[in-house]
Amino acid sequence: MRSFDEAPFLVIWEVTQACDLACVHCRASAQPARHPEELTTAEGFALLEEIRRFGDPLMVFTGGDPLKRADIFDLLAHSVECGLRTTITPSATPLLTPQAIDRIHQTGVARMAVSLDGPDAQLHDGFRGVDGSFDRTIAALEHAKAIGLETQVNTTVTRNNVHRLSEIAAIVAGSGSRLWSVFFLVATGRATQQLDLSPDEYEQVFEFLYDLSLTVPFDIKTTEAQHYRRYTAQQRKASGQGGLGLSGKGSIARQAGINDGKGLLFVSHTGEVCPSGFLPVAAGNFRFERLDQVYRNSALFKVLRDTDQLEGKCGVCQYRNLCGGSRSRAYAITGNYLAEDPNCVFQPA
Repeated sequence: MRSFDEAPFLVIWEVTQACDLACVHCRASAQPARHPEELTTAEGFALLEEIRRFGDPLMVFTGGDPLKRADIFDLLAHSVECGLRTTITPSATPLLTPQAIDRIHQTGVARMAVSLDGPDAQLHDGFRGVDGSFDRTIAALEHAKAIGLETQVNTTVTRNNVHRLSEIAAIVAGSGSRLWSVFFLVATGRATQQLDLSPDEYEQVFEFLYDLSLTVPFDIKTTEAQHYRRYTAQQRKASGQGGLGLSGKGSIARQAGINDGKGLLFVSHTGEVCPSGFLPVAAGNFRFERLDQVYRNSALFKVLRDTDQLEGKCGVCQYRNLCGGSRSRAYAITGNYLAEDPNCVFQPA
């Protein structure tokens, strides 16, 4: 298992919280207007340079909607120039034009991710709060495919769409996307616990995703469902394959051991450094402290990387180094980021 004590695998920068959608689950509780204390262009350049000195992580530009920043293309280009493998997650609003996608591609961005939370406009637009979002999402995928820009599709699983996942997967396959990133709800921001699935329903979705992963042309990863790795390891062992095949190149192998604050670092629109966008506890601020020092030496990040500190059944689970449970969900539901993941049915030996 890899050690993430020195540098993260993934850095996510929330370049703005401004967005013209009104998603019912929005982690950022996004608003239409930009915050006056957002990191400036110059600060953004300095942040990207510091991240590159820090290591060689995957760099994700997120929001809000990154396209709400007029300097976003300059920031993307600088990230690529720094040598960072760079991705962006724009919102499907009128700002996501073919011309905007062309400019994203021209900066050298490796991948564009778009959200798809239903296989039709009625379900997706109802979730996103704005009519036309579904059509813009499909159009963006089609245009990106036409110009050779790699894509991924993000889906948040809720009670509203869990019965439509196979239809969404069909759209992902048809789009030519390389990855389906399936998010599991954390009750933070505008998201409410009522939208979430039960622990048993999580296992049912895991079964669907695992079976699907054996046949589809795209990778599947989960966000804030670290226990999907445990499920996958169990299935591989039961079929005689043994473990996860951690030497492989699949999405699960690349995720092994990563968790909030452990291989993952989140920078907010105002420079706060957090373990995850879903775990809104700041360990420092980029404006006043070095990013590598916060990640490597802050008490918050160090305790999150120490699986011996986990409590409840997560603390005694044989999969704690592979999985570790969602620290964000534990915090959202119990107020304790070291507590056991409330949505895991597995009982350790």
